[in-house]
Amino acid sequence: MDFNDLKIFQTVAAHGSVSKAALELNYVQSNVTARIKLLEKELRTPLFYRHKRGMILNPEGKRLLEHSREILTRVEEMRHIFEDKSNPSGVLEIGIVETVSALPEILSSYYSKYPSVELSLKTGVTDHLLQQVIDMKLDGAFVTGPIRHTLIEQVEVIQEKLMLVTKGETFSIEDLTKRPLLLYNKGCGYRERLEGWMKAEGVIPKQIMEFGTFGTIIGSVAAGIGITVFPQSSISDEVAKGTVFGHSIPEPYHEITTLFIWRKDSYISSTLHSFLDDIMARKRH
Repeated sequence: MDFNDLKIFQTVAAHGSVSKAALELNYVQSNVTARIKLLEKELRTPLFYRHKRGMILNPEGKRLLEHSREILTRVEEMRHIFEDKSNPSGVLEIGIVETVSALPEILSSYYSKYPSVELSLKTGVTDHLLQQVIDMKLDGAFVTGPIRHTLIEQVEVIQEKLMLVTKGETFSIEDLTKRPLLLYNKGCGYRERLEGWMKAEGVIPKQIMEFGTFGTIIGSVAAGIGITVFPQSSISDEVAKGTVFGHSIPEPYHEITTLFIWRKDSYISSTLHSFLDDIMARKRH
């Protein structure tokens, strides 16, 4: 059995389509079809239900998908073991919440030391990124703390204050019942802090509007559509320009900690090890 056949199998399973898998893998469709048929012949069982719109894993296919993920993960770990530790290379997949103020400096420092490493950044809310790390789809992630999970190791990157952000210079808690809240999707650490404070105060928001990017949210606040919540550092430029205003949130809801997390039982590649070393060096200074 060829390891590459397992990769082809996983790609077809993910897309439910030979044509889409072939496009992603840059193979001709006939080659993908042939490799799947060979895999089924070797295992002496069909792996898919085939229909006009594509392919769906059957029970045997689902079993193979689980085993193939473990096999390819172990193969990748074996490859990492024999890497050149002094000169990390390859892809480092990192998740980020969108408002980590220290991120550009961290990435610039790391890239200048290890130019052979290809950094792949994926944005998301904390809960989603945590799950991606647990599922080993990311090497690590910058998320909002606290995080308590038996599979997760973490290091604090930065601690700062969370601020309510409005278009107007004045603010009262009653405004939360009069203006829409412009927030990231559920699973965002900032949103959870704000909702915790409102619950403690018995405040029910007028409306919650969900957005996917910092730029859209802050631009909507500046346009007078509603109110949001962000770390103080992420809004400092807009506040300095007078585009928006920041307002303090009371304890214990105002402190926000950014953590870097990784799965504790996964193999620490040279790329991730060097990245962690860079973060730790920043903390010591």
